[in-house]
Amino acid sequence: MRRTGWLLVTSWLVVVFCAGAARAAPAGPDAPGDPTQFAYLAAQLRKSPVYVSDQLPREVPRSTAPAFAREARRLGVPVYVMVLPDTSYGSAVDGLLAGVHDRLGRKGLYVALSESGLDAAQTYGVDLPGTADAVTESVYAVPYDATPPEVFRHFVEVLASGQAHERAEEARAAYDGSSDEPAGFHTDPTERADQSFVTGMAVLGIPLTVLLVTIHTLQWRRARRATAAGGPVPVPGARGGPRGGGKKAGGGTAVSTRQQPGRGPGPLPRARLLPLMLGAAALGGLIAFTASQIFNDTTSGDGSRPTAADMRARLDRVSAGLRRDPLYTDPESRTRLDGAERERLRKRLRELDVPVLVAAVPTPPDDESGGSMELLAKELHDRLHRDALMVFADPADGSIELVNYSRRIDDGYLLDRPRDTAYTGPAEEQLGRHLDELLTYVGKAPKAKTGTRPYDPPPAADPVEEKALPGLFTGDFEPGMVVGMFAAGLVLWLVATARALARRRVRRRRPGRREARGRAALPAAPDRPTLSWLRRTARQELDALTAALEAPDSLPEGARRLAWECLDAAALLVDGDSDGRIDAEAGPAGLACAVVLARAGRTTCAQPSAARKVCHRNPLHGAAHRHERIRPDGGGPARSLPVCEACRVTPGPVLRLRPRSDGRGAYAPYTTVPGPLTALADGVGIDQLTRDVREYFGVH
Repeated sequence: MRRTGWLLVTSWLVVVFCAGAARAAPAGPDAPGDPTQFAYLAAQLRKSPVYVSDQLPREVPRSTAPAFAREARRLGVPVYVMVLPDTSYGSAVDGLLAGVHDRLGRKGLYVALSESGLDAAQTYGVDLPGTADAVTESVYAVPYDATPPEVFRHFVEVLASGQAHERAEEARAAYDGSSDEPAGFHTDPTERADQSFVTGMAVLGIPLTVLLVTIHTLQWRRARRATAAGGPVPVPGARGGPRGGGKKAGGGTAVSTRQQPGRGPGPLPRARLLPLMLGAAALGGLIAFTASQIFNDTTSGDGSRPTAADMRARLDRVSAGLRRDPLYTDPESRTRLDGAERERLRKRLRELDVPVLVAAVPTPPDDESGGSMELLAKELHDRLHRDALMVFADPADGSIELVNYSRRIDDGYLLDRPRDTAYTGPAEEQLGRHLDELLTYVGKAPKAKTGTRPYDPPPAADPVEEKALPGLFTGDFEPGMVVGMFAAGLVLWLVATARALARRRVRRRRPGRREARGRAALPAAPDRPTLSWLRRTARQELDALTAALEAPDSLPEGARRLAWECLDAAALLVDGDSDGRIDAEAGPAGLACAVVLARAGRTTCAQPSAARKVCHRNPLHGAAHRHERIRPDGGGPARSLPVCEACRVTPGPVLRLRPRSDGRGAYAPYTTVPGPLTALADGVGIDQLTRDVREYFGVH
């Protein structure tokens, strides 16, 4: 009986032991998690509640762990944070959190993040309402360029706000099924190029526009004043030039920039241009400074910079593992090789006469090598100082790549057999078999005839320079300046065109300015004409009157006779030699009188019924259609004197002439300068003026 009892007890213990061993055995291919990965991560979280993978130093350096811990303390409960490559989670990230919690055995909030954002968060044994809603809100509302520290900070903020559910519903309503995305946190190179282009346009375009429009406005005002005092002048920026202006050789209108007495101002003097240019330069500098303060991003990330220790952490870990064992599997990744497969592979590696190192590690683009398997192999070779055939197997997709540093094997033989070792199915089902087949081919591979080694791969990009943005005043800044220059010219053209159209419209609407067809245009009438202006205008007016009289138009006999008398009297005043040229000795008084007579003759030809008197204040104004009772300055009774329409509304200045024939001397009222012109101050008509001129020269 005693033996039977011991046998039964022993049998029950064996059954219990076997059941426990079966329960604790490694999971098969269909198991939801990997005990080795869970145990490794739990061990790391036992050391520190924040674990940052060493495989993402470019995106999430391990040195950022204190920032995660600082944010986690805001929640007031134990928080365990894991930042791993997204390939480490697989499709069952919630199962990974549960497995790590089971191994760690501690209550708290477990959070899983990757380089792509927040993957999952789950509470175990603590009450933290709104966790699921905070995850939902972070998935919808956080922009794609947010880094894991920024995503976690946002998650904690939403969870601590007490309004996680409301914010989750708002984010879901705003972005679920919509093409709109949240505005990015950072400036990317494309946006920096746009900023540089806009800054270039503003730095040159705005100051240049202000400068050109200001110069145009000043010239336009000077032109208006000059028109009122000496004739039409071209306005800078307006189309064309003065009526009757000269032509270039190519047929374009030539606009003179030289100031001509009596005709109007030329370009602004340098004394006025220099302050304007300095002001435009200061405005450009101010715009550039403002743009540099607004577009002040220097990196496309959150500013975290990996240290040298961050960049070499994974290399140190993998190289240390390969020194101990020729087969190294990444503990952060889901294991694709069960215990039996690993033992079989180790045995085969020891039996080969060629040194072979197998590393089952991923190569994410944010690792120290920038995703370059060749560079990873070179770094490991430099650390291990072993000439071996390096085999890299990706645990995520089961792909296998070779880098041959062994001088004893012809890797060309292996490269010719891609069918047997290529990826043909799920990694958990194929990786062990593919590695086993690869080692079979390695054992059959012929020896290398000559020793060769791989070419050194190019170095990986510097992690800081990789995310550094180009300077604001580089790249598209110069093209932006070119566009800004053309835009400034376009704005100037629009301003000039709009001003010309508005001026034309005002002229059409102004009462008393509509003239009958064929009526001469309003003449230029400076109150202080220069000798050169008088000579030029007299020649032009006489030529115009001569052409009008030679035209075949039928004029009434009285109008034609008066026009011829005006032409004869004007010729007596300025062309005594009858050679068709203005006499050199013609003085200001005679020239002004000739201009008045020629204009009166042209007015008679254009409108025979026009008034036969001219404005007594400035006879150069032309025909007077009204009379005003004016009291002389020296006293006496008021007299009725003819005035033009402009002087009737606002009396203009009295015409002043230089008394000397050479155009020198101080200006004096025309009534005090000897000559027939003084009679117009008494309001005499044009016919009387022609008789006075003939009498003045003794012609009857």
